[in-house]
Amino acid sequence: MLTLYQFPNSHYCEKVRWALDYKHLDYRIKNLLPGLHDRTAKKLAGSSSLPILVHDGKALQNSSDILTYLDDVFPQNALMPEQESLQQEVLAWEKFADEEIGIPIRLVFYHTLLEHPALLVALFTGNGPWYGAFLLKAFFPRLKAAMQSNMHINHKTAGAANKRLGLAIDKVYDRLRDNRFLVGDRFTRADLSVAALLAPLCRPKKYGVDWPHPYPEPLESLIAGYAEKIAWVDDIYSGYR
Repeated sequence: MLTLYQFPNSHYCEKVRWALDYKHLDYRIKNLLPGLHDRTAKKLAGSSSLPILVHDGKALQNSSDILTYLDDVFPQNALMPEQESLQQEVLAWEKFADEEIGIPIRLVFYHTLLEHPALLVALFTGNGPWYGAFLLKAFFPRLKAAMQSNMHINHKTAGAANKRLGLAIDKVYDRLRDNRFLVGDRFTRADLSVAALLAPLCRPKKYGVDWPHPYPEPLESLIAGYAEKIAWVDDIYSGYR
Protein backbone atom coordinates (compact mmCIF):
# COMPACT_ATOMS: atom_id res chain seq x y z
CA MET A 1 0.00 0.00 0.00
CA LEU A 2 1.15 3.51 -0.83
CA THR A 3 0.70 6.12 1.89
CA LEU A 4 1.26 9.82 1.34
CA TYR A 5 1.99 12.02 4.34
CA GLN A 6 1.25 15.57 3.36
CA PHE A 7 -0.12 19.06 3.89
CA PRO A 8 -3.29 19.37 1.74
CA ASN A 9 -2.45 22.90 0.61
CA SER A 10 1.21 22.22 -0.24
CA HIS A 11 1.98 22.57 -3.93
CA TYR A 12 4.95 20.19 -3.55
CA CYS A 13 2.56 17.59 -2.13
CA GLU A 14 0.25 18.27 -5.08
CA LYS A 15 3.06 17.20 -7.41
CA VAL A 16 3.01 13.76 -5.81
CA ARG A 17 -0.79 13.50 -5.59
CA TRP A 18 -1.01 14.32 -9.29
CA ALA A 19 1.60 11.70 -10.23
CA LEU A 20 -0.17 9.04 -8.15
CA ASP A 21 -3.53 9.87 -9.73
CA TYR A 22 -2.08 10.10 -13.24
CA LYS A 23 -0.74 6.57 -12.82
CA HIS A 24 -4.10 5.39 -11.41
CA LEU A 25 -2.50 4.10 -8.23
CA ASP A 26 -4.36 3.29 -5.04
CA TYR A 27 -2.98 5.22 -2.09
CA ARG A 28 -3.91 6.53 1.32
CA ILE A 29 -3.46 10.11 2.47
CA LYS A 30 -2.37 11.11 5.94
CA ASN A 31 -2.87 14.83 6.45
CA LEU A 32 -0.56 16.32 9.06
CA LEU A 33 -0.79 19.65 10.88
CA PRO A 34 1.98 22.18 10.17
CA GLY A 35 4.33 22.64 13.08
CA LEU A 36 2.95 19.55 14.76
CA HIS A 37 4.06 17.24 11.96
CA ASP A 38 7.73 17.17 12.96
CA ARG A 39 7.66 14.06 15.14
CA THR A 40 5.82 11.94 12.57
CA ALA A 41 7.94 13.12 9.63
CA LYS A 42 11.26 12.65 11.43
CA LYS A 43 10.24 9.21 12.65
CA LEU A 44 9.38 8.17 9.09
CA ALA A 45 12.17 9.79 7.09
CA GLY A 46 14.66 11.54 9.35
CA SER A 47 13.69 15.15 8.61
CA SER A 48 10.55 17.24 8.86
CA SER A 49 9.95 18.08 5.19
CA LEU A 50 6.85 16.85 3.39
CA PRO A 51 5.69 15.13 1.24
CA ILE A 52 6.71 11.67 2.39
CA LEU A 53 5.62 8.59 0.47
CA VAL A 54 5.77 5.23 2.23
CA HIS A 55 5.75 2.06 0.14
CA ASP A 56 6.76 -1.47 1.09
CA GLY A 57 8.46 -0.23 4.25
CA LYS A 58 10.45 2.43 2.39
CA ALA A 59 9.95 6.13 3.12
CA LEU A 60 10.75 8.58 0.35
CA GLN A 61 11.10 12.32 0.84
CA ASN A 62 11.33 15.15 -1.70
CA SER A 63 8.73 15.44 -4.44
CA SER A 64 11.21 14.99 -7.30
CA ASP A 65 12.71 11.82 -5.83
CA ILE A 66 9.21 10.46 -5.29
CA LEU A 67 8.24 11.08 -8.92
CA THR A 68 11.37 9.23 -10.05
CA TYR A 69 10.53 6.31 -7.76
CA LEU A 70 6.96 6.13 -9.04
CA ASP A 71 8.12 5.99 -12.66
CA ASP A 72 10.67 3.29 -11.82
CA VAL A 73 8.31 1.07 -9.81
CA PHE A 74 5.04 1.83 -11.62
CA PRO A 75 6.00 2.44 -15.27
CA GLN A 76 2.43 2.81 -16.56
CA ASN A 77 1.62 6.31 -17.80
CA ALA A 78 5.29 7.24 -17.66
CA LEU A 79 6.08 10.83 -16.79
CA MET A 80 9.40 10.79 -18.63
CA PRO A 81 9.97 10.59 -22.40
CA GLU A 82 11.99 7.70 -23.75
CA GLN A 83 14.67 9.87 -25.39
CA GLU A 84 17.59 10.53 -23.02
CA SER A 85 18.15 14.05 -24.36
CA LEU A 86 14.54 14.96 -23.59
CA GLN A 87 14.80 13.38 -20.13
CA GLN A 88 17.54 15.81 -19.16
CA GLU A 89 15.46 18.71 -20.42
CA VAL A 90 12.45 17.53 -18.42
CA LEU A 91 14.51 17.30 -15.23
CA ALA A 92 15.96 20.76 -15.85
CA TRP A 93 12.45 22.23 -16.11
CA GLU A 94 11.37 20.43 -12.95
CA LYS A 95 14.40 21.73 -11.03
CA PHE A 96 13.64 25.23 -12.33
CA ALA A 97 10.04 24.90 -11.16
CA ASP A 98 11.02 23.62 -7.71
CA GLU A 99 13.48 26.45 -7.14
CA GLU A 100 12.16 29.42 -9.11
CA ILE A 101 8.41 28.89 -8.83
CA GLY A 102 7.63 26.74 -5.81
CA ILE A 103 9.83 28.56 -3.30
CA PRO A 104 8.95 32.15 -4.35
CA ILE A 105 5.21 31.39 -4.43
CA ARG A 106 5.37 29.90 -0.95
CA LEU A 107 7.15 32.96 0.42
CA VAL A 108 4.87 35.48 -1.31
CA PHE A 109 1.71 33.66 -0.21
CA TYR A 110 2.70 33.21 3.40
CA HIS A 111 3.87 36.80 3.70
CA THR A 112 0.23 37.80 3.20
CA LEU A 113 -1.67 34.80 4.56
CA LEU A 114 0.13 34.69 7.89
CA GLU A 115 -1.63 37.97 8.63
CA HIS A 116 -5.00 36.23 8.17
CA PRO A 117 -5.05 33.41 10.75
CA ALA A 118 -8.63 32.22 10.20
CA LEU A 119 -8.10 31.82 6.48
CA LEU A 120 -4.76 30.07 6.84
CA VAL A 121 -5.96 27.73 9.59
CA ALA A 122 -8.80 26.64 7.29
CA LEU A 123 -6.30 25.86 4.51
CA PHE A 124 -3.97 24.00 6.87
CA THR A 125 -6.65 21.84 8.47
CA GLY A 126 -8.94 21.00 5.54
CA ASN A 127 -9.63 17.24 5.33
CA GLY A 128 -7.57 16.76 8.48
CA PRO A 129 -8.41 15.50 11.97
CA TRP A 130 -11.55 16.97 13.55
CA TYR A 131 -9.55 18.68 16.28
CA GLY A 132 -7.10 20.30 13.88
CA ALA A 133 -8.70 23.74 13.67
CA PHE A 134 -9.05 24.05 17.45
CA LEU A 135 -5.47 22.99 18.05
CA LEU A 136 -3.95 25.15 15.32
CA LYS A 137 -5.85 28.26 16.41
CA ALA A 138 -4.27 27.99 19.85
CA PHE A 139 -0.86 27.19 18.38
CA PHE A 140 -0.98 29.77 15.58
CA PRO A 141 1.09 32.60 17.12
CA ARG A 142 4.00 30.21 17.67
CA LEU A 143 3.53 28.66 14.22
CA LYS A 144 3.54 32.11 12.58
CA ALA A 145 6.75 33.12 14.32
CA ALA A 146 8.43 29.82 13.41
CA MET A 147 7.42 30.05 9.75
CA GLN A 148 8.57 33.65 9.44
CA SER A 149 11.90 32.74 10.99
CA ASN A 150 12.54 29.43 9.21
CA MET A 151 11.42 30.67 5.78
CA HIS A 152 12.89 34.16 6.22
CA ILE A 153 9.52 35.75 5.50
CA ASN A 154 9.49 39.54 5.66
CA HIS A 155 8.61 42.49 3.46
CA LYS A 156 12.01 42.60 1.78
CA THR A 157 12.23 38.88 0.98
CA ALA A 158 8.62 38.83 -0.25
CA GLY A 159 9.42 41.63 -2.70
CA ALA A 160 12.46 39.78 -3.98
CA ALA A 161 10.47 36.54 -4.28
CA ASN A 162 7.77 38.30 -6.27
CA LYS A 163 10.39 39.49 -8.77
CA ARG A 164 11.81 35.97 -9.08
CA LEU A 165 8.33 34.60 -9.62
CA GLY A 166 7.60 37.15 -12.34
CA LEU A 167 10.76 36.21 -14.21
CA ALA A 168 9.94 32.50 -13.90
CA ILE A 169 6.41 32.99 -15.21
CA ASP A 170 7.78 34.97 -18.15
CA LYS A 171 10.16 32.12 -18.97
CA VAL A 172 7.37 29.54 -18.93
CA TYR A 173 5.07 31.80 -20.94
CA ASP A 174 7.73 32.39 -23.59
CA ARG A 175 8.38 28.66 -23.86
CA LEU A 176 4.71 27.90 -24.37
CA ARG A 177 3.94 30.58 -26.95
CA ASP A 178 4.30 28.05 -29.77
CA ASN A 179 4.26 24.80 -27.80
CA ARG A 180 1.56 22.77 -26.10
CA PHE A 181 4.05 21.14 -23.72
CA LEU A 182 7.29 22.28 -22.13
CA VAL A 183 9.33 19.37 -23.53
CA GLY A 184 8.60 17.27 -26.59
CA ASP A 185 5.14 16.53 -27.85
CA ARG A 186 3.46 14.99 -24.81
CA PHE A 187 2.68 15.58 -21.14
CA THR A 188 5.66 14.93 -18.84
CA ARG A 189 6.69 15.60 -15.27
CA ALA A 190 7.97 18.98 -16.48
CA ASP A 191 4.40 20.07 -17.25
CA LEU A 192 3.09 18.44 -14.08
CA SER A 193 5.68 20.17 -11.91
CA VAL A 194 5.28 23.64 -13.36
CA ALA A 195 1.47 23.45 -13.33
CA ALA A 196 1.28 22.04 -9.79
CA LEU A 197 3.64 24.64 -8.39
CA LEU A 198 1.81 27.49 -10.13
CA ALA A 199 -1.59 26.11 -9.07
CA PRO A 200 -2.05 28.34 -5.99
CA LEU A 201 -2.19 31.28 -8.40
CA CYS A 202 -4.96 29.59 -10.43
CA ARG A 203 -6.95 27.78 -7.72
CA PRO A 204 -7.88 24.73 -9.83
CA LYS A 205 -10.72 22.63 -8.42
CA LYS A 206 -8.88 19.38 -9.08
CA TYR A 207 -6.17 20.43 -6.60
CA GLY A 208 -8.53 19.34 -3.83
CA VAL A 209 -8.43 22.44 -1.61
CA ASP A 210 -11.18 24.97 -0.89
CA TRP A 211 -9.29 28.04 -2.10
CA PRO A 212 -10.17 31.48 -0.72
CA HIS A 213 -12.14 33.64 -3.16
CA PRO A 214 -10.85 36.27 -3.15
CA TYR A 215 -7.42 36.11 -1.57
CA PRO A 216 -6.56 38.98 0.75
CA GLU A 217 -4.82 41.91 -0.89
CA PRO A 218 -2.24 42.37 -2.27
CA LEU A 219 -2.36 38.68 -3.23
CA GLU A 220 -5.54 38.88 -5.31
CA SER A 221 -4.21 41.78 -7.39
CA LEU A 222 -0.92 39.94 -7.89
CA ILE A 223 -2.78 36.92 -9.27
CA ALA A 224 -4.92 39.06 -11.55
CA GLY A 225 -1.75 40.51 -13.05
CA TYR A 226 -0.49 37.04 -13.97
CA ALA A 227 -3.81 35.65 -15.25
CA GLU A 228 -3.09 35.75 -18.97
CA LYS A 229 0.39 34.29 -18.67
CA ILE A 230 -0.66 31.34 -16.49
CA ALA A 231 -3.88 30.36 -18.32
CA TRP A 232 -1.97 27.28 -19.56
CA VAL A 233 -2.12 25.87 -16.02
CA ASP A 234 -5.91 25.53 -16.18
CA ASP A 235 -5.62 23.84 -19.59
CA ILE A 236 -3.14 21.30 -18.26
CA TYR A 237 -5.28 20.60 -15.20
CA SER A 238 -8.34 20.13 -17.41
CA GLY A 239 -6.56 17.72 -19.72
CA TYR A 240 -4.27 15.73 -17.45
CA ARG A 241 -5.36 15.98 -13.80
